[in-house]
Amino acid sequence: MSKALASESCTVGPQKDSKGGCRRTSWGLWVTVGVGGAVVALYSVATPFITPALRRVCLPFVPATPAQIQNVLKMLENRSGSLVDIGSGDGRIVIAAAKRGFEAVGYELNPWLVWYSRYRAWRDGVHQNTKFYISDLWKVSFSRYTNVVVFGVPQMMPQLEKKLEEELECNARIIACRFPFPCWIPDHTAGEGIDTVWAYDLKHSRGRGTKSLESTPETES
Repeated sequence: MSKALASESCTVGPQKDSKGGCRRTSWGLWVTVGVGGAVVALYSVATPFITPALRRVCLPFVPATPAQIQNVLKMLENRSGSLVDIGSGDGRIVIAAAKRGFEAVGYELNPWLVWYSRYRAWRDGVHQNTKFYISDLWKVSFSRYTNVVVFGVPQMMPQLEKKLEEELECNARIIACRFPFPCWIPDHTAGEGIDTVWAYDLKHSRGRGTKSLESTPETES
């Protein structure tokens, strides 16, 4: 009898530990899966925002202010034809232009912003007059557009100025926001500070001299 009890007691003890160990193992597995899934989800969301910053020319997402939008629309008065927003972000410029009757297109490298822009266009009832593409602006030809809106950074403006001058027709108007082009002389300006926009009519920019890139003479030491 004592041997049986001893045998039973020895058997019961390890079984309880085994069940507890299984529960701990299962809990640890679920925690690992949960943390791993969260990391993957965070990576998938963050990557489109981080990747542009790793490029040679960083074009961060900075939403246009209401004043900027109004200044852009002012520069589009009495204009017609197609419109493209280079670096369209969350689509607010494209949507505002579509509400004014333009066939408006946005190019944006961040897929999350493109999907959100499409949703906003659908929500505002202008999805039939808007299109948004996930694309690198340097790999796109803008030759078919007569109105171009650019939210750029100083590092990219000289190269973009050259690209647009080579691709666009003479009747095109380019509207730069926040930062002007380095060589072109603007035909119109609106706003002040960060809300300033500059409008360039390409037929005038090609027909007259551009701003000199030469620096002022250095004074002798």
